[in-house]
Amino acid sequence: MAALGRFLLWLQLCALTQAASKLWVPNTDFEVAANWSQNRTPCEGGAVEFPADKMLSVLVREGHAVSGLLLPLDGELVLASGAGFGISDAGSHRDCGAGDPAVFRDPDRFSWYDPHLWRCGDEAPGLFSVDAERVPCRHDDVVFPSSASFRVGLGPGAGPVRVRSLSALGRTFTSDEDLVVFLASRAGRLRFHGPGVLSVGPEDCADPSGCVCGNAEAQPWICAALLQPLGGRCPQAACHGALRPQGQCCDLCGAVVLLTHGPAFDLERYRARVLDTFLGLPQYQGLQVAVSKVPRSPRLREADTEIQVVLAETGPETGGAGRLARALLADVAEHGEALGILAATMRESGAHVGVGSAAGLAGGVAASLLLALLVLLVALPLHRAGRLRWRRRDEAVPAGAPLGFHNPVFDGAASKELPRPRPLSGAPKAPTGSTSHSYFVNPLFSGAEAEA
Repeated sequence: MAALGRFLLWLQLCALTQAASKLWVPNTDFEVAANWSQNRTPCEGGAVEFPADKMLSVLVREGHAVSGLLLPLDGELVLASGAGFGISDAGSHRDCGAGDPAVFRDPDRFSWYDPHLWRCGDEAPGLFSVDAERVPCRHDDVVFPSSASFRVGLGPGAGPVRVRSLSALGRTFTSDEDLVVFLASRAGRLRFHGPGVLSVGPEDCADPSGCVCGNAEAQPWICAALLQPLGGRCPQAACHGALRPQGQCCDLCGAVVLLTHGPAFDLERYRARVLDTFLGLPQYQGLQVAVSKVPRSPRLREADTEIQVVLAETGPETGGAGRLARALLADVAEHGEALGILAATMRESGAHVGVGSAAGLAGGVAASLLLALLVLLVALPLHRAGRLRWRRRDEAVPAGAPLGFHNPVFDGAASKELPRPRPLSGAPKAPTGSTSHSYFVNPLFSGAEAEA
């Protein structure tokens, strides 16, 4: 129970402290199925191969019987108590199949900049971090598991990776001098690789209003690592007018509230207020909230930083994030002075794409059916009364049937047979040389009726 209490306390501190502890998740242990080419550990009596041209450290926790073992040129197998390897006949176990060797996957595939590979324990329910802040920030404590082997790529070396402290192999490094010696040692080279520079410094975040993460320059590499399984492209957001908050790699559906804060603002107190006062209400179930300090736009000179509150909708229902954002604005209007908040603005995404497109399609179909029904209601009575008739395209025209009437504007012969119109009384007489024929004969009226 004491260990469980310490673990729960660590989770709370991880979610509600300004200097969080980021824990490295993947490892290079022998017994982890994801580390092998067939997504399963080597079977008894099977052959085992490690990449010959890679440096790696592999922790072996159990005993294994293999028919062959190909080791890397530079690496180590760390044997736990009771672990080891024995020789067995090839294919002596029925699960070995055709006898293809089990190949250990590339240990260099894990990147420091990949947000998938870090966690801050299990964050408090309803909380999340934007993508750039899922990777260790400059005020974070980084922890590599002491009971597992690992290997980390430090990136392209465009800028130094700086954190508050780093714990690995049972040691905690808080100064660059000690860390440099470790990284240059064989144990360090087996676990950290790449041109990137790793640096530590005891930079505590002493500002109650919070501190900026500091990963803005590294965000292109963070997003590239995050989107690599998706071919480098963001998935299509499921709403119109999707938002992309600072630190986020792709668009999301929901709302963003930006707070201009004063010296009395406390980030942790406000985050707890959002969780306790608002997010637990039934109407806001299914929402995820991220609260952090971000750099402010250079166009706004009132302050260098602002508080970003991201409200993400994770379910099919929409509108909850907008309602919560307006509730937060109303809370600022009522309690802003006590909270140290000077001003607040919000942005909101639109309706889900599926809802709008389905409504538009249904409306178009309904309108088309209504129009067709109206045409039938008008045409059928006229047809039955003999005032409207239609014929097939291949039906011959009866002999002597009138073909319509002549339009003198387009029929020269018909226009020559028509008399000139008499000028109206009082109207000026047209010149005799005029050839204008801007009139036509209406066949519904006979000549006698016209003279009358």
